[in-house]
Amino acid sequence: MPVPTPFHPRTAPLCESYEWREWAGYLAASSYQPNHEYEYYAIRNAAALIDVSPLFKYEIRGPDAARLVNRIMTRDVSKCAIGQVMYSPWCDDAGMVIDDGTVARLDAQRFRITAADPNLLWFQDCGLGLDVTVTDVSTDLAALALQGPSSRQILKEALTGVDLDKLKYYRLAPAHLDGVPLTVSRTGYTGDLGYELWIAPEHAGLLWDRLVEHGRAYGIAPAGMVALDIARIEAGLLLTQVDYFSSRTALNEAQKTSPFEIGLGWAVDLDKGPFVGRKALLAEQARGSKWQWVGLEVHWESLEALFTAYDLGVRVAGRASRSAVPIYKGGNQVGQVTSHTFSPILNKYIGLGTVESQLASVGDQVSMEVTVEYHRLQANATLTKTPFYNPAHKRT
Repeated sequence: MPVPTPFHPRTAPLCESYEWREWAGYLAASSYQPNHEYEYYAIRNAAALIDVSPLFKYEIRGPDAARLVNRIMTRDVSKCAIGQVMYSPWCDDAGMVIDDGTVARLDAQRFRITAADPNLLWFQDCGLGLDVTVTDVSTDLAALALQGPSSRQILKEALTGVDLDKLKYYRLAPAHLDGVPLTVSRTGYTGDLGYELWIAPEHAGLLWDRLVEHGRAYGIAPAGMVALDIARIEAGLLLTQVDYFSSRTALNEAQKTSPFEIGLGWAVDLDKGPFVGRKALLAEQARGSKWQWVGLEVHWESLEALFTAYDLGVRVAGRASRSAVPIYKGGNQVGQVTSHTFSPILNKYIGLGTVESQLASVGDQVSMEVTVEYHRLQANATLTKTPFYNPAHKRT
């Protein structure tokens, strides 16, 4: 049975929809209001509070901490400075992705890794023989994301001890809230300007209250998983068990995927030296990957024609879909869209997915399966690069 997060005493009274879902064993609000639109626009136009405490969190400490993290990750973590955060996948010996997350270097011999799934035993196994300790600190930290164009100004009013104007993208720094220590990182899962705040669970309520107090004038609002799902698709961000399957939970070899096949080749540093999966990834780089990660923009006129044929307006607005549908080219299936949604800020229907590298590539005209009145039809679309939404204020 899902358990409440440290922020639950604050989020529960606000969840007017009474709609919750399970996330890593915790209760997570799907949508606070009966309709998620206000929450989505808070992310894109103001500021949104998102409880991300269910993330698994691991600390790796000791003289060999950097060596172990570099052994696990496909990124070259030796280049990660103290106070820097890196995003990376990690793989099994066959070069297939186990999970992906952030790696924060807290000091010379201490790292914190966030993950979507449990990874303690894997990290400990990889550290066999090294002078290092791997600890699950998931319940030691409450985590709250503040995302949106107004997030920096709100934090400047709420926090002390940190210069937010100088905190760069994917960096972290210590701060204080009413004398209580916390860590603020310029990270997030929305593709917008945003921060994640890491604090002891007993102070979670204080953090929530102060951000709401200082954010009220900026239109701050809590946001649930439904709004977050739309934002992360616009940002071209992967979701494990949806856009790819962990090699540990895949039901067959065909469900497994490499970093190259899900658009994470930029996060694979094959020249850094030995790491888990390197040999297999070198071989894949040499022969080429079977699959290619793509975005997909559906042509609106094509959608209109399909729905008009059944005397309907286009009915694609609303929640994002995690139901995979085929991508066709020349009458043949060449791939699949794994996440798709109508983007309010772009006024487009978009999707994320993979296509066979030899059969389709970015720029190609394809079609995507669409169901209208129980009929499986095809709408015209273009394969594109991601992200779809990448505002300058995210990094500046």
